[in-house]
Amino acid sequence: MGTRRGFSSPYLLLMVTMVLWGSAFSSSKSVVEHLPHSVAALLRFGGGAVALLIAVQLFGKRGASVGVRNGWRAALAGVLGVFAYNSFFFWGLSLAPSLDGGILIPVMTPVLTSAFLLVVGKERASPGRLAGLGLGLVGAVIFFLGAGGSSAGDSTRLAGDALFLLSAVCWAAFTLAGPRVLAGIEPLRATTYATCAGAVLLGVLAAPELDSVRWSELPAGVWLNTAYLALGAAAVANLLYYRGVGAVGPANASLMMFCVPVVNTVCATVILGESFGALQGAGALVLLTGAVLAVTQGRWPRRTKAADDGSGPVDRPEYEAGSVPISHETATADDDAGLNRELPNS
Repeated sequence: MGTRRGFSSPYLLLMVTMVLWGSAFSSSKSVVEHLPHSVAALLRFGGGAVALLIAVQLFGKRGASVGVRNGWRAALAGVLGVFAYNSFFFWGLSLAPSLDGGILIPVMTPVLTSAFLLVVGKERASPGRLAGLGLGLVGAVIFFLGAGGSSAGDSTRLAGDALFLLSAVCWAAFTLAGPRVLAGIEPLRATTYATCAGAVLLGVLAAPELDSVRWSELPAGVWLNTAYLALGAAAVANLLYYRGVGAVGPANASLMMFCVPVVNTVCATVILGESFGALQGAGALVLLTGAVLAVTQGRWPRRTKAADDGSGPVDRPEYEAGSVPISHETATADDDAGLNRELPNS
């Protein structure tokens, strides 16, 4: 029997997820254009927290118990992976095009994570990984040089790109901490706890700006984009991704994450009219190539018999532990060495 097809195909579910996550950069930029960046972050993740709480009630494991310690760990992880990450991200959006964020954040995250694991000895210094990290570094330098010399923002755009890079650092750190911090709790609940904790802190950060917003004058598009980000890019995308990972395994699912920059580029250029120069484009291409090489080490993950006949989840791939992501916005522990990397959306 072949891989399941139609609307239940795991790869179709994953592709829909990539479209939701990739388009979220442009959608977030549209919100930031009308609201202070702190308020935009609060609306996006406050709404996402509510949507995920509902999703837990509808789709979470019935009768699943979560220890107080595990719950607090997930919440504390949200301080880094939701609050810090999105504080930098939405601030960066107020200064630079979403096009830059959609390249730097999802592509630099695995590069930074892999580099750290290599430094601390958690990963092997294979030729493929070293080549990928080297290409990633060169690509990032070229990209930033292009941003600094671009006619579409110059120093302001460069500052925004620096904030996007800080977002990637936060997400890489959150991912590295994830396997141990979030062990013993299902991904959906962990994501919900982290999002709720992060949303509360984003609320504290946004509080001084709330009075300055003329809520009655906000265009309908702002509310539509906010709803899309909360429901589509948070709740629906996560649910689809969990199903996809369960069907094809984290390795195959993670490789589809590299569709996010492609989707974002299309949305940013077509919908928002954003662009970058030839130098930034070359840097983005080199950076993406390096990230793929660093994650895969030049080897494609094997499909197991279970994946081929659609009978169940696949086994772990032929990479060593820690080479690929396992889920979006949350990492679970396969084992102590399983420092799986993930790529964020917005």
